Amino acid sequence: MRVLNNWLKEFLDVAAPAESRTSKMAFADNSKPMPGTSRAGLRRRVFAWMMSKGNAKYERAVAERKRALLGVLSGTVVEIGPGAGANLSYFPPGIRWIGMEPNPFMHAYLRREAERHGLQVDLRTGSAERLEVEDASVDAVVSTLVLCSVANLVGVLEEIRRVLKPGGRFVFIEHVAAPQGTWLRRVQRAFRPLSKTFADGCHPDRETGRAIESAGFAPVDLESFRAPAPIISPHIAGVAVKPPA
Repeated sequence: MRVLNNWLKEFLDVAAPAESRTSKMAFADNSKPMPGTSRAGLRRRVFAWMMSKGNAKYERAVAERKRALLGVLSGTVVEIGPGAGANLSYFPPGIRWIGMEPNPFMHAYLRREAERHGLQVDLRTGSAERLEVEDASVDAVVSTLVLCSVANLVGVLEEIRRVLKPGGRFVFIEHVAAPQGTWLRRVQRAFRPLSKTFADGCHPDRETGRAIESAGFAPVDLESFRAPAPIISPHIAGVAVKPPA
């Protein structure tokens, strides 16, 4: 019962204002006010709470790739859809981290995770479709399990290219569609309406890898692998570079 009470307290406290929390770290909060109570708002709150609990088995499976991809970044790094902050522990000290998280119910979890790792972060509510960043101003853009849920995948990839400096890197780990004609692809297609509603717009059968390869990056270094995640086990990970002007 005590565990249940603690979970309920955490769930209800997620939208607490940042100023009610004490912190010794610098934290720039450029988020917008919390939305009013609604059915959609409740779904987003529940999704944020679920994301904060994480998936230990999945994180262990991708930890080595995250260390290799994120641990070498430097300069200004924009992470789109950082969720509850699962990637923050992999970034090296000294980077300037800007997070674009459109679900405001994630922000309390992100703040807590940033404090835990002693990171100075700039958290914003902007969406991946319209990044609040100047042209050619960032060294890297990071996306992990995000491109499945954006409304306009092609537009988001164009935005990523816009904000990257020439030679800047787009670093990604994403789940993708299973091969055409497989039973898993059929399951993904059938599951899509449910996941779009309850998983923040997720499209489990999206051809994200092909979209990245066709988005004007060069070179694109991409690997396919399987993750321990039902329905969304097909994954890709890699780096796409913005070519010189």
